[in-house]
Amino acid sequence: MTLDIARLRADTPACKTLLHFNNAGAGLMPLPVQEALLEYLSLESRIGGYEAAAEAKPAIDLFYTEMAALLNAKPSEIAFIENATRAWDMAFFSLPLQPGDRILTHASEYVSNYLGLLLQAQRRGLEIDLIPSDDTGQVDIDAIQSLIQPKTRLVALTHVPTQGGLVNPAEEVGRIAKDHGLFYLLDACQSAGQIDLDVGKLGCDMLSGTGRKYLRGPRGTGFLYVREGLIDSLDPPFIDLFSATWTGPDTFELQPDAKRFENWERFVAGQLGLGVAASYAREIGLPAIEARVADLGETLRDALRDIPGVTVRDLGKRKCGIVTFTHDGHTPQDMTSALRARNINISVSNRTSAQLDLGARGLDHLARASVHAYNTEDEIARFTAAVAAL
Repeated sequence: MTLDIARLRADTPACKTLLHFNNAGAGLMPLPVQEALLEYLSLESRIGGYEAAAEAKPAIDLFYTEMAALLNAKPSEIAFIENATRAWDMAFFSLPLQPGDRILTHASEYVSNYLGLLLQAQRRGLEIDLIPSDDTGQVDIDAIQSLIQPKTRLVALTHVPTQGGLVNPAEEVGRIAKDHGLFYLLDACQSAGQIDLDVGKLGCDMLSGTGRKYLRGPRGTGFLYVREGLIDSLDPPFIDLFSATWTGPDTFELQPDAKRFENWERFVAGQLGLGVAASYAREIGLPAIEARVADLGETLRDALRDIPGVTVRDLGKRKCGIVTFTHDGHTPQDMTSALRARNINISVSNRTSAQLDLGARGLDHLARASVHAYNTEDEIARFTAAVAAL
């Protein structure tokens, strides 16, 4: 598939004045998403919040079918959650883990996820085992087998780490988890919308993600996939009148599908907008988006390597559209501020968000530039010229 770059940029008006290389932070919303969001908010202001939700229910519920199609899942396996961290939490804290149970994870695990692991390790006596990295920096597939013990119950993996460009071999991990009967929780926060995801091929039991990054949806939106056969064995860490029905003074029934992980009160306009964002990404074509983002990422790495004093810091055998680097003469924070003054957006990854990864590499922070399909080779040339001119 080929992409209509002119259309993508026309759907992203900010491209006329802004060089946005912060898609791993928050992608620029395309016009169809923005228009759907504003139209619904306008409806709320005209007729009331409850009334607007009732009138727009088919459009709101489209989120489930579109997100399911994006992941090759069933709508009943999809939940709308307010952000990716809470989606991950709802899955992890629902698992029937017991004192002494062991969790396999990797040094690239997202900070909020790892904090959740540490919290449960302290509260419930769980054990955390770190899978080593191979010589490319990704999770070492061969080492996983030797780490699995009788009490190992869960593999928690971040597909694309926030602090670097590597893509962990999630499918291979999924096959191992299935062979050993382990729960498999995959964080797709940075891969959803950037990589063509298929939960069947990934082999994950649960997958969490956000709307605001590569899916280009509204902030304050996220989603959770839970495999159908697993749902009944999970107890959500908290429930409300949407996730459960109060059937009698002392009884209740959980929703039979993934909606048992949802709340009644939510960003309704955001759910509608995220459904439109998923539909937009599917219409453009995830395989084509994935190929272009990977190509642009590699082009950016090559261009940055040509700048004296700049070191590209990305790890992994397979890489994506997130590019991290350092500059001998400038801190990432200074570079971010200087580039922002030129209408160029990047971000910073700090050691406090990646203690096991950046700490082991002796790095306190990295500059992070993340490209999307609507970015261009000309923008890469402008960006690297700006970095070189600092």
